[in-house]
Amino acid sequence: MVTVPTLIGEPLSAAWSVLASTRISALPRDRETEQTQRSRCCQSLAAASYSRGLSRHRALTMDQGIQAALKGAVDPVLAQAQIPGVAIAIQIANEPLLTLGIGYQDLGQTIPLSTDASFYIYSVTKSLIAAAVLHQVSAGCLGLDAPIQDYWPNFPVATPITLRQILSHSSGLPDYGGLPAYHEAVKTTPDAPWSPIAFLEVASQRDLLFDPGQGWAYSNIGYLALKLLLEKVTGRSMEDCLDELFFAPLGLRQTFVATSLHDVTCLMPGYTSIFGSGLENMAQRYHPDWVSHGVVVSTAAELATMMHALITGQILDLTLIEQMAQPVHSLGSHPPLQNVACGLGLFIDTASPYGRVTGHNGGGPGYSIAAFHFSSLAGRATTIAAATNRDGDNVGIDVAYAVARHLAQG
Repeated sequence: MVTVPTLIGEPLSAAWSVLASTRISALPRDRETEQTQRSRCCQSLAAASYSRGLSRHRALTMDQGIQAALKGAVDPVLAQAQIPGVAIAIQIANEPLLTLGIGYQDLGQTIPLSTDASFYIYSVTKSLIAAAVLHQVSAGCLGLDAPIQDYWPNFPVATPITLRQILSHSSGLPDYGGLPAYHEAVKTTPDAPWSPIAFLEVASQRDLLFDPGQGWAYSNIGYLALKLLLEKVTGRSMEDCLDELFFAPLGLRQTFVATSLHDVTCLMPGYTSIFGSGLENMAQRYHPDWVSHGVVVSTAAELATMMHALITGQILDLTLIEQMAQPVHSLGSHPPLQNVACGLGLFIDTASPYGRVTGHNGGGPGYSIAAFHFSSLAGRATTIAAATNRDGDNVGIDVAYAVARHLAQG
């Protein structure tokens, strides 16, 4: 977000010192999908891409020296932000997926953080929603430059706003992130989220921040509108849309859209101080529907798999990916990103020494997330995903870039 909170999600303070331990493993790429006998528009393409991904090209070898170097690169980031642990995944083109667990799952520092840990990916979900919208555009069901009111006549805002403007946060739709009532509700009733209608009232009861297309302001409400539009146009839930496009074709077993606290017993502990009584594990307190546009649960490995597949054209045609990654609005420098721009559901670093960098980050109670694709990191396309088990400004991005810097030097 242009003001740093927008790019990051909703940053929260950090307060935990870290003694980090490391666990590193390689995951096979030939996982079977659990979905059977269902038509998948992307399945054959994704399967072919996975088959190609099995070949090795100077595969990164996780010997003791590499383990120590990666731990050394990440430890200072965790220590500065006082983060207990982080799960990391690295997908280098045509190499096996690699995962790392650094630090601890618990505040008592007795349980090493698992490479298989599940977490909310928070606003990285927006990239998946954007891809699902572009999928409907490619099918002729939606138009990027058509007003949302063409498909949703009683949309709560009368001013015409195009899907492209909503996708790029240039719609002028207000958000709820700065509302005291929202933060008080999350703090006092974390298990009782607002309804979609209540969230949409934020948009209907406030003026547009600017004329559509004439500014930039991060809007979760905009992506709630896109989610509801997808469900209206397809007649299917967001879970079904994303399952068809991502989860089933890529054989993801630990990735799903969470809709209740019963869904998320698998979450790794995520620590936050937003409830006002010191650091607490929010995993069974914070209802996923507080993320108005919906939130995906995943692992670092499966998040890296999704972002890598998306950016490299395994999910959508590359012409659509180019539209997603086309800068619409420049946001300036937000270190470690050099020159950030917003596209359609993606952030782009247009001045990175590692080629074009595309991806998204997310943050909310308990976790800080990043998933970025580097087009030329040490000469190879590489995707890095990181998920910390404590919320904090920019920490997911900082970890991902610490890994990138080490790989670039190697």
